[in-house]
Amino acid sequence: MMIIGISGHQNLPEAARRRAEDDIRALLRGQHEPFTGMASLAEGADQLFAELVLAAGGKLHAVIPSLAYETTFRGNALDTYLRLLDAAADTTRLPFDVPDESAYHAAGNYIVEHCDLLVAVWDGQPARGLGGTGDAVAHARMLGREVLVSWPQGVQRA
Repeated sequence: MMIIGISGHQNLPEAARRRAEDDIRALLRGQHEPFTGMASLAEGADQLFAELVLAAGGKLHAVIPSLAYETTFRGNALDTYLRLLDAAADTTRLPFDVPDESAYHAAGNYIVEHCDLLVAVWDGQPARGLGGTGDAVAHARMLGREVLVSWPQGVQRA
């Protein structure tokens, strides 16, 4: 079974969100075997990816960085997180007490180390803190994982 992981920015400009949606849909349509999408279900790219995995008939594996992770969400993002967590076929909860950069970094590494392909909704810039998308991409490349970067040229992250 193909395992596709996600790492991506939380605050996506609309053009980046549309591009990511198109790229992820095309990737998932091209799967000729059962697949699992692995995500931490963070707001932005993770939630978009998880929604598309489920819509395409894939299984969702949620990687939860810490206890009280849900406290990092507000409003619709919290509702979406809880709905996606409930829809996940598998859940891995990492042993961190608080949702912080160390927990996010560990979750990103876990996803990279357990996927066949990493989708990176990423502007190509260094991470803005430990555990950002730039760190996940660097780790994936170090391990020789295939990385699909989705980001429209010329679009700046907020």
